[in-house]
Amino acid sequence: MSAWSSKSSFSQLRCEVSEIYSCVFNQCICSLLQIEKEFLRITTKPLLSTFFAELDQYAPRLMEIFLTKGGTRGKKIRGLMLAISKHDNIHTRRACILKSLCIHLNEDYEKLIKEYLDTDSEAKSCMEQTVMGVYVIQKEGAEPEDDPEDVGVVIEGVEANTDLGNIAQACALLFGLIYRLNLSYPPELKCTFEVLQKILLNLDGQKLSSKVQFLKNKLMG
Repeated sequence: MSAWSSKSSFSQLRCEVSEIYSCVFNQCICSLLQIEKEFLRITTKPLLSTFFAELDQYAPRLMEIFLTKGGTRGKKIRGLMLAISKHDNIHTRRACILKSLCIHLNEDYEKLIKEYLDTDSEAKSCMEQTVMGVYVIQKEGAEPEDDPEDVGVVIEGVEANTDLGNIAQACALLFGLIYRLNLSYPPELKCTFEVLQKILLNLDGQKLSSKVQFLKNKLMG
């Protein structure tokens, strides 16, 4: 089963997926342990440990590649990387790498990771309009190094997972759910998800898009 090879469009899937979610959620498939179990059954790979190990292994080289980027995208990436210099911990590093990956691939990380303050009255309605993504709720006035109030996954406006702790874990679980439900990737994030699938998790990685192949060549060079 491959999310990348799925031919279903989002518009065709919305009604069908809503019914699937109702069934899936009622069966508690969306718990972290259940997603891990289902992913292992489908792929024979442990989701979180593989995702984190590969992300951490590639992180130094990815940072080198990202920081050579010029123009507006390079400026955005360097702005993100300032967070690492100020608060260098594993969660900050992983989050910055994932956001920078989107920018490097000319995709918008804010389409993947949606950040809100706990005082934002429009956060709930915005999340209900989200097709799929990760949400982060930060306490107003919190310091950058403070843990978020909540991190979770939204699919079709439904909070599929909550209290996931950090952005990288939420991204991994989102990928696991997409793969489990055999959904198409959001078109505006297709290259980012291709990297997660075919490079980090080494699933169906024989054929890469030109953009992802170019990044892989740099990683292996």
